[in-house]
Amino acid sequence: MNPFRRPGSGHEDPPPERPNETDADALARAAADAVDPDQVVRLARELVRIRSVWDEATGADEADAAGFVARTLRDLGLPVHVEEVAPGRPNVIADWHGRGFVAGRDRTLMLEGHTDVVTEGDPANWTRDPYGAELVADPDGGTRLYGRGSADMKGGVAAAIAALAAVQRAAPDLTGRVRVGVVVDEEGMMAGIKHFIAQGWADDVDGAIVCEPEELELCLHQKGAMRVHVHVHGVMAHGAMPYAGVNPIVALTRFLAAVDAFQTEEQERLGVHPYLGLPWLTPTIVRAPVRGEAQVNVMPDGAYAALDVRTVPGQDHEAIHARLVHEADRVAADLPRSRIELDWFESRPWTETAPDDPLVRALESAYEAVLGRSAPYGGVPGATDGTFLHAAGVPIVTVGPGDRTIPHQVDEFVDVESLVAAARLYAAATVRYLAAPAPDAGPRGGRG
Repeated sequence: MNPFRRPGSGHEDPPPERPNETDADALARAAADAVDPDQVVRLARELVRIRSVWDEATGADEADAAGFVARTLRDLGLPVHVEEVAPGRPNVIADWHGRGFVAGRDRTLMLEGHTDVVTEGDPANWTRDPYGAELVADPDGGTRLYGRGSADMKGGVAAAIAALAAVQRAAPDLTGRVRVGVVVDEEGMMAGIKHFIAQGWADDVDGAIVCEPEELELCLHQKGAMRVHVHVHGVMAHGAMPYAGVNPIVALTRFLAAVDAFQTEEQERLGVHPYLGLPWLTPTIVRAPVRGEAQVNVMPDGAYAALDVRTVPGQDHEAIHARLVHEADRVAADLPRSRIELDWFESRPWTETAPDDPLVRALESAYEAVLGRSAPYGGVPGATDGTFLHAAGVPIVTVGPGDRTIPHQVDEFVDVESLVAAARLYAAATVRYLAAPAPDAGPRGGRG
């Protein structure tokens, strides 16, 4: 049994009443005001200093970063669950609920992030220490925090934790629960969030804020992704006598031309999505021969390509796969003794959250109250952990500090001002979302 899914406390005193609209607004502002900017920056810097690149060859992993997150959450007085997804790769999950929370009646909001970062590459290409967490004045009068993962997404994790601490201080009687989930492997195969869902942690989550760097835009849409290995089998022969074999490079180029034509069809059919742009079917790796040395006078026996497919609402992954198989079979049929095999090894569906979802409304309200302007909207060009939360039935909004183009670059940074703004936004939105009455059907955990 999951230790955090407790029933009601059983106290003889009735739970505090849910605040009315006016009181909820005031409470949301109080939570935003309770954010400690120094805490946000300190947490972000300490996380950036921890190298959490996953590298099986060297034994590097996310364990130290996850350990820091777990200790920080315990320091807030929370019971913390550390769950190994693989050796050295732990998810960290912690729950807090206000005194007014009633299980089965009130909502649970998830604040989601990940501990892994991509490699820094050659540190000599950086002008700052990739793990120095330096604070540097920027030309516009603000301050930048430099380092690998500062934007993607240790800054977002720090803002989420600081937001929860503020909510604890400002809204102890809140009628709702916050679940912090900081998982591993987002930059890889997303094993962390898949494990989180498989273990039932998403079952009673009613909404999730995914704290990825999206320039503090509210992103209700994100692209889907398909990953496909293309294996082409031919017959090796002398380059002077190609008729003695079957050239897999010819088969591969014809298949990739068919993929390009299919991409054009889909782009013309769907047009430009207002937040996600066009769908793409992109060859990202091409090899021939697949193994060994290439020689100019040898026609290889095999070729390989990888496809990175990015989808938008209106596309069906199964249908795309069926079309790719059809094109592969058609090309192979025109080249006797050739064979094309497709290995569709990953599918991440596109997401779309309704603009009138209560979580969206809570974030809109918080944006205006705390940041003093109407919420801007955007779309996530890549996949996030939210992809699989959405597929599990959890409405998601992706919003976080940092320029969306800076992740994975050298000299990655995040503006300190956006870190603090994100924490304040998360705190206010948490109160607005959890203080509002849940629909008559009750929270997700009580449905069905």
